[in-house]
Amino acid sequence: MALAKITQISGRAVHVPGNDIDTDRIIPARYLKCITFDGLAEGLFADVRHSPDGQLQPHPLNDPRFAGATILLSGANFGCGSSREHAPQAIEKSGFKAVVAENFAEIFFGNSTTIGLVCVNASREDIAKVSAAVEAQPGLEVTIDLVGREIRFGGDKVPCTIRDSARDALINGRWDAIGELLDGLPAVKATAARLPYLAA
Repeated sequence: MALAKITQISGRAVHVPGNDIDTDRIIPARYLKCITFDGLAEGLFADVRHSPDGQLQPHPLNDPRFAGATILLSGANFGCGSSREHAPQAIEKSGFKAVVAENFAEIFFGNSTTIGLVCVNASREDIAKVSAAVEAQPGLEVTIDLVGREIRFGGDKVPCTIRDSARDALINGRWDAIGELLDGLPAVKATAARLPYLAA
């Protein structure tokens, strides 16, 4: 079960503006009763995308121009609030492969990295540049290059940053600790077979 090496993400982008977007806004608590993460996409930003009676509200994720976007652009302190791992799962289950923000809440960042959801930092000004380009041309391809530490869009590019440990894990296919453990199971069994106190 070798993990994919994630060196870059390319796709269309959507800007969900705002600072301090917390995990309860990303996935409201009523969606946490699920047994698996599979159905979480329907709850992504549910309370701001829908009125209390279920009608669609104006929201970037409801805009047909950005349907199918795989890169989410946002503001500062993204993913703050509770530590619910359902938040990055809901983003990933909705088809997103990466989030670009000024910075991220620590636990959200860790939970995202362990499922291969790329989270990179960029300055407010640079996110605004990418967002303006995407707004002007919704079909524009955006590429997040983890190796080159840059975001490319159209004929332009801006720098991005990511913690070295997360970058190393993603580009070398070591982002899922459980996956790594399962990959190493034959070696664990071979070692156990050589230990006299386990052979009995």
